[in-house]
Amino acid sequence: MKLFKYILVLMILSMVSSSCQKYVDIKKSSLQSFVTTANDCQLLLDNYTLFNTGYPYDGEASSDDYYLTDDIYNNQDFISVEDLGVYTWLPVSIRANSDQWVGPYNKVYHANLIIEALDKLAGKESQPVIDNLRGSALFMRAYAFWNVAQLYAKPYGATSSSDPGIPIHLVSDVNDIPGRGTVKETYDRMIKDLTEAVGLLNATSTISSRPNKAAAYAMLARVYLSMEDYPNALTNASAALALNNKLLDFNTLDPENPAPFRRFTNPEVIFHSILANNDFLAGGSENFTTAKIKASFVESYNSNDLRRTFFFQPNTDGSYRFGGNYEPTTGSNLFNGLTTDELYITRAECYARAGNTAAALTDLNTLLKSRWVSGTYVNVTATVADDALSKIITERRKELVMRAQRWTDLRRLNKDSRFATSQSREIITGTSTQTFTLPANDPRYTLLIPQEVITGSKLPQNQR
Repeated sequence: MKLFKYILVLMILSMVSSSCQKYVDIKKSSLQSFVTTANDCQLLLDNYTLFNTGYPYDGEASSDDYYLTDDIYNNQDFISVEDLGVYTWLPVSIRANSDQWVGPYNKVYHANLIIEALDKLAGKESQPVIDNLRGSALFMRAYAFWNVAQLYAKPYGATSSSDPGIPIHLVSDVNDIPGRGTVKETYDRMIKDLTEAVGLLNATSTISSRPNKAAAYAMLARVYLSMEDYPNALTNASAALALNNKLLDFNTLDPENPAPFRRFTNPEVIFHSILANNDFLAGGSENFTTAKIKASFVESYNSNDLRRTFFFQPNTDGSYRFGGNYEPTTGSNLFNGLTTDELYITRAECYARAGNTAAALTDLNTLLKSRWVSGTYVNVTATVADDALSKIITERRKELVMRAQRWTDLRRLNKDSRFATSQSREIITGTSTQTFTLPANDPRYTLLIPQEVITGSKLPQNQR
């Protein structure tokens, strides 16, 4: 009977998920009447397709991690008009459908459903079990909010108390219409959810698709870093690394394997999640690769740096394709989860910004030594903290390539003239050459909310 009930819950979940055509159309369903026990909540949280996949990819698509060849750009059998608009940062570039918005908000809806079910189970089931489930739902809700905010809300800054944020849904009632609020309110809620999750989650989890205490600390570090709150990013990165500081020795990887990183058993992965499936950033074999990596970027890696071997694979045209996906089962779903290598490079940056050069270099060298051919690594040195910071920012770029973090880093680092980047794309169409640019701190670093969402919800659109 229980098995039948769980199968029925999954069937209803599938119908609910597939019926969510736009943000305002997420419907109440009979699923609510079936989520009545702690096991029901765990079953829902363990739905990998629901909670671990489908995160928006337009930030990565807008970043400088890759480029398109002229042939691909001019062939709409490979790339849609909308994708090209995102790629070239057109001021009017807007998605017609709401998939990249609905995906995260569907997670928010189901996280709220779980929290409400748990409220009714107080005193009826094991409290440690209830606590871990609640912590998991809070983590998933905050994780979804953060991914939406990186695309559709301005970067956190001096005007965050007045800048429009994103809708913060805290109940499963679809008639609840919270509006956009402010960027500050958005980040305050994420921090509140994650801080509460830290106190509730188990220290470890049986599989990396389930959040744990280290994941909540790691996500707090990511959120605080994006806010340029470096002291709190440092504190939480340290707390996460105290629970899990494992690094993968790249010398143990097989250079003949086109997908060298293992799914769910990579010791660096604290929480496993991936972007929505797309052909725009597709990787894999050369014949099925759209995104190209510049040879000049690949050549910036030392010849003894094994990231050069395992992150990139050569194409016959002299370019490279990305081969370092921590989601090795497919090239069309880039990994965007939480890892220890990100924590090391984040903490190193925070130490450097605090003037602690020695600690910053210790973290940087600990990370890089695990990437170098055994016996060849020479420690990075720096005379002052600013010198260390510059080297750390360079290595962050190289370590987290195609991890869906570059867009957030650009939005944050562009505020500092030392690290500001002006992106450009040059496209040859026929006999004409077009150059597209995206200066640092341009309003286009906040994407337009999909038209389907604006039409259906009447939310105010981002400014251009």
